[in-house]
Amino acid sequence: MKHVFLSALLALSATAWAQTPAAHVDVKEPWVRATVAQQKSTGAFMQLTAKADVRVVDARSPIAGLTQIHEMAMEKDVMRMREVKGLALPAGQAVELKPGGYHVMLLDLKGQVKAGDVVPLTLVLEDKAGQRSTLEIKATARALGGVGAAAAPAAAGADHSQHKH
Repeated sequence: MKHVFLSALLALSATAWAQTPAAHVDVKEPWVRATVAQQKSTGAFMQLTAKADVRVVDARSPIAGLTQIHEMAMEKDVMRMREVKGLALPAGQAVELKPGGYHVMLLDLKGQVKAGDVVPLTLVLEDKAGQRSTLEIKATARALGGVGAAAAPAAAGADHSQHKH
């Protein structure tokens, strides 16, 4: 009887785990901009597509002292960056995190990020019911201004190394 109960409990747990918001988000082309020595911040970029409406409400990475979700936008001919408290992922719509737009900001870096490094990121997702889950991502660092497919696309104002937070 004890084994039947445990089996049923494990089956329910596996079903609940598979139904978490993170299980329903596809991640394409995650990458992080490589840094130069002494640079204390960089950005992470990717494309996210959710199967159901969710929001990215937090981000974390062990390489940074502080990780935030940011938006860059033009305001009166000036590119401005600001932290956002959440990023909506509408069901079935690809949301692009890219230089010059929404991105994950990695601040107070613990060391240099070199081209080819694999950077772990965790996104915290929240569904309509307020249930939170985490999405683990491995993003490859790309050199700034390099040549070829591995190069990070440059964008005006995309380098945040001089920003004070």
